[in-house]
Amino acid sequence: MASSSFSAEKVGFMLSVTILAVLYGTAVGRWHWPPFSVLEGAVAEAKMILDPQGPLLNSRDYERHGTRLEQPDRMQPGLTFVASSWRGDDGSLEPELRLLAPDGSVLHTWRVPRTKLFDSGRRKQPERTGMHGSSLLPGGDIVVNQRYVGMARLNACGEVVWALNEGNHHSIEQAEDGSFWTPAVPETPQVGSERFPDGYPGLDGKPVWIERLLHVSPDGEILHDINALDVVYESELRRYLMKASWGGKRRVTGPPTDILHINDVEPLPPSMADEYPTLEAGDLVVSVKRLHLVFVVDPDTREVKWHASDPFIAQHDPDFIGDGWIGVFDNQNDGTERGALLGGSRIVAVQPHTDSVEVLFPTEQSEPFYTQGQGRWEMLDNGNMLLTETESGRVVEVDSAGRTVWEWIHQPYNASRVPEVTQGSRRALSREQVASWPCASDSASKGS
Repeated sequence: MASSSFSAEKVGFMLSVTILAVLYGTAVGRWHWPPFSVLEGAVAEAKMILDPQGPLLNSRDYERHGTRLEQPDRMQPGLTFVASSWRGDDGSLEPELRLLAPDGSVLHTWRVPRTKLFDSGRRKQPERTGMHGSSLLPGGDIVVNQRYVGMARLNACGEVVWALNEGNHHSIEQAEDGSFWTPAVPETPQVGSERFPDGYPGLDGKPVWIERLLHVSPDGEILHDINALDVVYESELRRYLMKASWGGKRRVTGPPTDILHINDVEPLPPSMADEYPTLEAGDLVVSVKRLHLVFVVDPDTREVKWHASDPFIAQHDPDFIGDGWIGVFDNQNDGTERGALLGGSRIVAVQPHTDSVEVLFPTEQSEPFYTQGQGRWEMLDNGNMLLTETESGRVVEVDSAGRTVWEWIHQPYNASRVPEVTQGSRRALSREQVASWPCASDSASKGS
């Protein structure tokens, strides 16, 4: 009898321990209780061992690679600035930014030393983080974001001029005065802010990434530091938090830490401000991927002047393009490999003062184009558009009718994978100008 009682007590004890372990494990994953950081590091280390190049690679979508000129006479003049990673002799991928001639030849290269860019890394394993966000400056300097680590300015020789260890990520947009706007996140998730010291309503005290909109001077000084989550909660935008979908499930009280995922912030240029009747120079257009939301905010008063959500799915890169229009890279992430359900990614223009919407790309004459995540675009001076199909490693220029003018596709890493391309932009530069930079390549001074 005593033996039976002992067995029952033992089973009950083991069952209680199991239940407590399951409950605590759930809390560790949801609220990042200890030992979450240890487990997170172990998982990251395992991924690094199993697939050291994984974060910088995607499935290969195109059999071809290199440059293709379809309509050379319709191409916007200039050189193409691209940001990606290239395979070294040892098989490793290292981030590089390259300046390409129309024929695809490389005129200048900036190599970015990921593990040496900052004095101390804010994120673990900087060797696994690529460059996400870049800007080419006159004279050959560049400004880059090392994804969720920091922001740095390098000269044409690749030497660090200054570095900010602020968790910068995604886009870098240069204002007409030479300063920069970029998103950033703190080193760890936080429960609240000065405005919401007890935590954000509806989140039950759970820590979240509190996104910041940073305004940085050309010398690397922070001029503005705006809490974007406060902006959302203090405006009518807070209703989108309740409509958002995280991880495929609709939640109000239990979202993950990445509640906003801001991927672009860009100021309205003073030279263009008169074309936007309801906005003012310096107003910021902001893209919030998790909420499928684009809004315009005054950086001084924090007043939200306009917003739109319905046309977009997981969008990126809103740009002021003139005549009151804002063009947006609408990823249209539909859960398929190549956008088979909704037709792929597109460029959508919205006009805040009229609530008008137009699809600029694709057209019936366009080639397939789709990237579930990331992606960039820019309107060129001749009316063409330069599109970055990030996950496919492709940059393509199309005319106003959506037809391909010029294309560059990254050389594949192997038979099945290709490096992602995070930036493609056309710059009004000549070979002679590039040849005058410090550390200029010999190819920059040669003819086409």
